Amino acid sequence: MLLSTGDFAIFELTIAVDRIGQFTVLSSSTKAGVTVSLDKSLNDVELSQLTQQLANYLRSNNLSLVTAESCTGGWIAKCCTDLVGSSGWFEGGMVSYSNAAKQSMLSVPEVLIRDFGAVSAEVAEAMAAGALGNSNARVSLAVTGIAGPGGGCVDKPVGTVWFGWASYVEGKIKTHSAMECFSGNRDAVRRQTVEKAMNGILRF
Repeated sequence: MLLSTGDFAIFELTIAVDRIGQFTVLSSSTKAGVTVSLDKSLNDVELSQLTQQLANYLRSNNLSLVTAESCTGGWIAKCCTDLVGSSGWFEGGMVSYSNAAKQSMLSVPEVLIRDFGAVSAEVAEAMAAGALGNSNARVSLAVTGIAGPGGGCVDKPVGTVWFGWASYVEGKIKTHSAMECFSGNRDAVRRQTVEKAMNGILRF
């Protein structure tokens, strides 16, 4: 799809509709996918229902969760501990807002932050691995992003969030990551981040 104004082409994208309200933008040069989500953030009741689904999944699989949060500031951990009995499946949460905290609390190598930035796949996965390795949990999730209204740039606009998930596979930590670019205000970006992070565990 070519978007243009007058005689000036702005950009060319190949877009695949993944589900209602979400598009996958495919870069023909890198073959990388970037997900762009419209503001469809869940309300408090819906977030609670999603957290209950997560709790049921973790209990049924005899798993415990640890979280490492930057842009959400502990919101995921709050959702978890809002549920009665969460101590049976929620190990704990770490709020590593600054780069220094990511290094000291989660053992994120300084070189990753320097070379790729705090909002990156490399740092998100390192956060998830660090949280898991420094806890007794069996699975972890990590979020690092730009909730706005400031702090964005051309390569990483406001709403950009990287997610990391980690688990043990044959005694070794396995990680994977994903990125979304959310729309909406600061609250909406953070709510959508909470939702995506939890759903990532359910699909891990």
